[in-house]
Amino acid sequence: MNMRTPRRRGASAAPHSAPSTRPASDRGGRGGRGAASAPRGTCWLYGLHAVQAALENPARKLRQLLVTAEAQDTLAARLEGGFPIQAVRTERARLDMLCGPDAVHQGMALLADVLTPPDLDTVLERPGPVLVLDQVTDPRNVGAILRSAAAFGAVAVVMQDRNAPDETGTLARAASGALEIVPLIRVVNLSRVLDALKTRGLWVVGLDAGGGILDGASFSQRRVALVLGAEGAGLRRLTREHCDEIAGLAMSSDMESLNVSNAAAVALYEMYRHR
Repeated sequence: MNMRTPRRRGASAAPHSAPSTRPASDRGGRGGRGAASAPRGTCWLYGLHAVQAALENPARKLRQLLVTAEAQDTLAARLEGGFPIQAVRTERARLDMLCGPDAVHQGMALLADVLTPPDLDTVLERPGPVLVLDQVTDPRNVGAILRSAAAFGAVAVVMQDRNAPDETGTLARAASGALEIVPLIRVVNLSRVLDALKTRGLWVVGLDAGGGILDGASFSQRRVALVLGAEGAGLRRLTREHCDEIAGLAMSSDMESLNVSNAAAVALYEMYRHR
């Protein structure tokens, strides 16, 4: 789905809310179509970058690593400290069944516990922008946004617990390892979170129609929370009202909108180059 980002308009940002009270054990467990065999509170991660990053993340509780002979050699060459968990040889057909027929697993799948994110106050001890997602539901978009967040120094991605994708193999593969780098924080109420971010000194900028052009230079002395709305629908009314400012991306008149993950990448780059 597309996030509307008019040619000379802006995108919206949101404040802060309380962390999700839904236990981590109620999330995950679905690594993609065909991965329903994962126990509650776990998920199957697949693909070279996602699996390698999880194996190298000391915060990950690892359960089982399945690899083809070729994939085991590939992983071994990339892991400086060796395998932190015993690799079990398997056939590609079994991985197809675990990860789903359309999953590009590259001959490897890792069963791991869903990550427990830090609280927002801990995250804000580090410098950098915060991304807030208002009902972005596609796991591939969330994964791509995490990847851009890691590339351009964002300290966290915050999203509402409801109407947001679980941690799955699909999301992790799209993140290409960034799920292990950038905390993905789930909250119950986005409006409260946006207010909390404001009290902590962040300027909340919503990426949406109706404002000026996002100019990273104007925020060089301010810490920013960038808020992006759902694919197609954009920011909800209440979310817009909790933004300090609405801004959009400068773009050619030949294209009306950008996918939400592309819009996030462009906005983060605009902030990053003026830091």
